[in-house]
Amino acid sequence: MTTMANKSLNISIATLAISFFIMTMVPKNVSAQNCGCAEGLCCSQYGYCGTSDDYCGTGCKEGPCTSGTIPPSSPSPSNDVNVADIVTQDFFNGIIDQADSSCAGKSFYTRAAFLDALNSYNQFGRSGSVDDSKREIAAAFAHFTHETGHFCYIEEIDGPSKDYCDENNTQYPCVANKGYYGRGPIQISWNFNYGPAGKDIGFDGLNSPETVANDPTVSFKTALWYWMNNVHSVVSQGFGATIRAINGKLECDGANPTTVQARVDYYKQYCSQLGVSPGDNLTC
Repeated sequence: MTTMANKSLNISIATLAISFFIMTMVPKNVSAQNCGCAEGLCCSQYGYCGTSDDYCGTGCKEGPCTSGTIPPSSPSPSNDVNVADIVTQDFFNGIIDQADSSCAGKSFYTRAAFLDALNSYNQFGRSGSVDDSKREIAAAFAHFTHETGHFCYIEEIDGPSKDYCDENNTQYPCVANKGYYGRGPIQISWNFNYGPAGKDIGFDGLNSPETVANDPTVSFKTALWYWMNNVHSVVSQGFGATIRAINGKLECDGANPTTVQARVDYYKQYCSQLGVSPGDNLTC
């Protein structure tokens, strides 16, 4: 997805259309199950199943990999950081207060809902040094800001008109008349994400994907679920790696440098607020 910056209305509208396309460019013959792929398919470093070099090459986790497999990463050691002390009410308000008063997200997203969701993901923001924790938190909220327009949007604009059903994914089959378009802080999309997210979190992601737009705690849980399953392990590689893990196909390697820079700008802004250097490798 791309950014919905608040610099001007024209820029916001232009970039918003791209912003909610997280995970939308997955080919129809590819599924994403965070591994557990069908026989003959490779599981890529980002948890997608397929047969090309993108899946069987560098970082391939299992299946007929061409470059050797990498073992699943074990949870990083936790530090004693209290994420709530970093994501203060002032920090949260500094983001959401920039959203227009008419935004649906203004009365939906709350710091309390985030902290409630955080109880299910105690490794988030607690790996490495204190500075590492601050960088991960800054990175996550940079992407949340980017995806939702400063917590303005709960659902993807024109989402119901778009097809996010991977019919080849039989493990998490689509339900008739249900839309798996972007919802929540990270705009989770596709049946192959709603299914396992719902299973892990405790809601029916396939039959009731709208729960993500109706329950703010579940909404934040889907964002943290996606983060911990797909992004957390690459945070130490620099902010650019987190962009690639979230929306690399649409933005990285010159695909959309403007949106990459917008994400980086948010990240650097939040690092500054938290009193930590942003580190290296900021782009992708």
